[in-house]
Amino acid sequence: MSKKIVQTAGRDQQGGLFGLGQPNDAYARYFVGQSYLNPVAGQSGVSIANVTFEPGCRNNWHIHQARKGGGQILLCTAGRGWYQEWGREARELFPGDAVEIPAGIKHWHGAAKDSWFSHLAVEVPGEETSSEWLEPVSDEEYDKQK
Repeated sequence: MSKKIVQTAGRDQQGGLFGLGQPNDAYARYFVGQSYLNPVAGQSGVSIANVTFEPGCRNNWHIHQARKGGGQILLCTAGRGWYQEWGREARELFPGDAVEIPAGIKHWHGAAKDSWFSHLAVEVPGEETSSEWLEPVSDEEYDKQK
């Protein structure tokens, strides 16, 4: 049996399979632009949230810290976005892409200028984990992405 995939447009229909969720007000100071957060799971000790970025939205540079284990996995579900590690070229992201981010790696991710973007953010369990939020990605740096 085949499945028909329907693409929709408009704020109320963004968020892909896991839904748009609510404005990400708790972390708004770590984003340029508007993002939305929809928790998916977290009772089992593995936190998973659907994060949706409006066009041009991106988070600040940040590092997932851990004494042991930790890090993050991004599972891209809708739209087009970017991921960049400090000192490397940005990587364009599409639905179906996965990004494994080890603890200790400075990076950012977000939407392309002309596209909404959603990913599942999976927090990898570890010991003494935390997120260290750093400086915003400058407009000049972001504008290098096509």
